[in-house]
Amino acid sequence: MSSAALIAPSLLAADFARLGEEIRKAESGGADWLHLDVMDGHFVPNISFGIPVVEAARRTTKLFLDTHLMIEDPLHLAPEFAKAGSDLVTFHVEALVPRAQRALRPRGWALERELSPGGLSKGREVIAAIRGAGKKAGISLNPDTPAAAIRELAQEVDLVLVMTVWPGFGGQKMIEDVIPKLREIRGFFPGAWLEVDGGVAPATIGRCATAGANVFVAGTAVFREPDAAAAVNALRSAAK
Repeated sequence: MSSAALIAPSLLAADFARLGEEIRKAESGGADWLHLDVMDGHFVPNISFGIPVVEAARRTTKLFLDTHLMIEDPLHLAPEFAKAGSDLVTFHVEALVPRAQRALRPRGWALERELSPGGLSKGREVIAAIRGAGKKAGISLNPDTPAAAIRELAQEVDLVLVMTVWPGFGGQKMIEDVIPKLREIRGFFPGAWLEVDGGVAPATIGRCATAGANVFVAGTAVFREPDAAAAVNALRSAAK
């Protein structure tokens, strides 16, 4: 896979009253992917959208659809989102274990150690279900979850997504203490997609790229700007 910077505007920051126009604006502005944040109100304290929006996006654009599941039950729903038109479906490592085995932070869930055999087994089931639908698979981890938690599964996925904010709400400031984790993951995940999500802007994207990221989720930095093409170009230039 190419190490060139890929810009993936997050649909969560779009104007949902003009969803089709917003998607076309991102596409004509030079976006590489479209990032779709799916939240169930359980894994994260917010609800976003579901399968019908993914289906609508697929009808609207030829962009690569990068669907990020922030949900409690990825095994059941990941293949459904793949069938709905996603090109890649990413699930959270924290959702692979029961709540009793997670650490609850003020803004969300974290794991404090490597996955148990049961968590690894469930992760492989989710990956197999996504691949069974003919799509690519990714795994994500929250800011306080160590890189070691996804080390084994990283060998079996196409993308690792590192959250640099606590998931659930757009427009947050990047937690820059997470950036070294990108370098650590790149060390055992060479040559594949390493994605960063949270507070990505021209002022922060360069440090993430230097640490090894090559896919950048940007919501407000694209959809809330008057000129999407200029916004995408500014991100791409800063990533170099």
